[in-house]
Amino acid sequence: MSTDWLAQLAAEHAPAAPGWWPPAPGWWILAALLLTLIVAGLSWWRNPRLRLRRAALAELRRIGQAGQDLGGSARDVQSLLRRCALAVYGADRAARLSGGAWLEFLASRGATGIDGPDGRALLAASYGAPAPGDAVQLCAVWLRAAEGFVRHATARRTRRELRSSSGGKLPRSLPGEPGRKRARAPDRSGAAGAAPPVHAGRGAKP
Repeated sequence: MSTDWLAQLAAEHAPAAPGWWPPAPGWWILAALLLTLIVAGLSWWRNPRLRLRRAALAELRRIGQAGQDLGGSARDVQSLLRRCALAVYGADRAARLSGGAWLEFLASRGATGIDGPDGRALLAASYGAPAPGDAVQLCAVWLRAAEGFVRHATARRTRRELRSSSGGKLPRSLPGEPGRKRARAPDRSGAAGAAPPVHAGRGAKP
């Protein structure tokens, strides 16, 4: 036997590259996590309650930034409150309310302070009557109250209830009311009676 045993060894060669299938267990876990996140995100985005809240809060922001006169702001806030109430609570509970009963309905559902003089000023201004007080302060109170009502209403309703009433969509107009236009951009000409932009108290979150 030859003593040069090293010469008898096979030539050096690299091992075969591992195949891509089946993936390692870690990849299966990552794929499951990604799929769970996608399903949860779609479910959140399509939730009727949250969809209604996003639409109402976005409209409130437009009203606050439009710089309309007091009457225009009052009409837009009042219309938004009516449409949101109809979408969430239904016509049987909200359509026939007016005056003090309507303000008490709002105040008991998150619209803090709307059942007092500021609420009566909202009703008066929405019908074109002069409203006493500072225009900027009144608009701020109305917007905060409307935001509180929207958040309360959309937080307490279940998905099934919203589907049975409005499907989670905010009506564009009230029954018998022509389709509403978006609040106009601020008038920069300095016209008298126009209230400067007013933002709702808290950041509008979905």
